[in-house]
Amino acid sequence: MYSIFSRVLKFIVLGGIFFSLNISAQMRPNHEGYFDVRSADTVMAERKHMLDARLQLFLSDEALNALNSGVPLTIELNIELLGIRRFLPDDKETELSFQYELEYRPLSQRYIVRDVKNASQESYSTLFSALNRLGRIQNLFLLNDNSLIPDANYRFRLQALLSTKQYSAPLRMLFFWRSQWDIKSEWHEWQLQR
Repeated sequence: MYSIFSRVLKFIVLGGIFFSLNISAQMRPNHEGYFDVRSADTVMAERKHMLDARLQLFLSDEALNALNSGVPLTIELNIELLGIRRFLPDDKETELSFQYELEYRPLSQRYIVRDVKNASQESYSTLFSALNRLGRIQNLFLLNDNSLIPDANYRFRLQALLSTKQYSAPLRMLFFWRSQWDIKSEWHEWQLQR
């Protein structure tokens, strides 16, 4: 009886360890960081095109260490509007950029997410919550419909990246040679519905 109980207990403990390692591996695909645009689409409200997107953001070990040491990180969204042309390459009509600053405050043990353009900020108790907020883009104004040619076809593309533009030139040069600071998603494309 004791032997069966100990085997079941070992099985449960080993299963729990395997499960937690598997979850940990999924949460951190690699130590170099990983950004992915899971979905993106635009909706039109009052003749304004608004972006809804879902991002998956994992920081590299170096970026995470810098953040925890008090260095603010900037997550940048680059958005391009392309005019679709039949026999020629698509024409880049507009480029937009949005920056969000992520900062850790050790005294309060809070993570701050700041929208650089609107100067608004939110506070979170965990890094997971802060990155989850950064990964949920809702109703982000892109452009007015009247700025587009009425019968033309367009597509958007979106890329998320860890920006190093805000740092001094020597630091940017250092980051250039370190792959853990080169975190960017692939371009995600979709057709503009009007």
